[in-house]
Amino acid sequence: MSMKLVDIQAPITYDMADFESTFRTSMRTNVMLLDKIMHYIVKRKGKQMRPMFVFLSANLTGKTNEVTHRGAALIELLHTATLVHDDVVDDSNYRRGFFSVNALWKNKIAVLVGDYLLSKGLLLAIENEDFHSLKIVSKAVKEMSEGELLQIEKARKLDITEEVYFDVIRQKTASLIASCCAVGVASTTDDKNLIDKAYQFGQDVGIAFQIKDDLFDYGAQDIGKPVGIDIKEKKMTLPLIYALTEASKKQQRHIRNLIKNKSHKREAVKEVIAFVKASSGLDYTQKKMNEYLNKALTAIEGFPASESRESLIGLLHYTISRKK
Repeated sequence: MSMKLVDIQAPITYDMADFESTFRTSMRTNVMLLDKIMHYIVKRKGKQMRPMFVFLSANLTGKTNEVTHRGAALIELLHTATLVHDDVVDDSNYRRGFFSVNALWKNKIAVLVGDYLLSKGLLLAIENEDFHSLKIVSKAVKEMSEGELLQIEKARKLDITEEVYFDVIRQKTASLIASCCAVGVASTTDDKNLIDKAYQFGQDVGIAFQIKDDLFDYGAQDIGKPVGIDIKEKKMTLPLIYALTEASKKQQRHIRNLIKNKSHKREAVKEVIAFVKASSGLDYTQKKMNEYLNKALTAIEGFPASESRESLIGLLHYTISRKK
């Protein structure tokens, strides 16, 4: 099933348009330098996947309302704060083809901007007493930080297991999409069972999404992302983890040595990619991605049939079949 983004957004067209303006307003400030940076951040926004998950999920159990809109803004503010800080941590000069905040205004300002965005989100929730939304989103930010640190800790030895890999991506990527779905449903119902089901759906979508991203690194399809970036950055992803478990001790040592000491060389990266492909690492990873895709479909089918439910299923397929 393949839906275009415009069809997926059909049930929430008004909500998305309204979100654009309210989010812009929520970022206003009297400090000129800060206001300039806020304008820049708003201008380079991507496909707005997170608000889409919030609004569509809210429609599963009711109708979008002010709590839903504030929940979407809260997630976007806190997520943008983590991205600004991430670019400092990664010493990254670009994000989505634009210069990063730290590239244009230096690290000191970028860290302060991240803090500002975080506080804006917290105040938005507290001033409106949206404590439930705040609890869900704060938990996600905590998990995202833990996942990132767990990955850094394990990356040094290059001995990450499949179990740890799933822990990392559940926290780093899936917790945010899970919180989008939970915040949406929590804005239209108090039913804990339904909120948990929405969280589970979002978590499974997030895991499938990240596995898809890991497949991109091996040029599994015609894609926009350059091949071998994860290997160059010494990131242990599922295709490589599986391939190493299938290899002999000697082969494991050789591949780990290539990644540790020669990942800046094109030939070494090509050898690692060939090793993973020969060890059925990509087939295994594809199978795992489909498992999570099916888990997500099972979770969403626990909600009544509606246009928004169809759009969420469409959004799930869209994130999995994307080319970059």
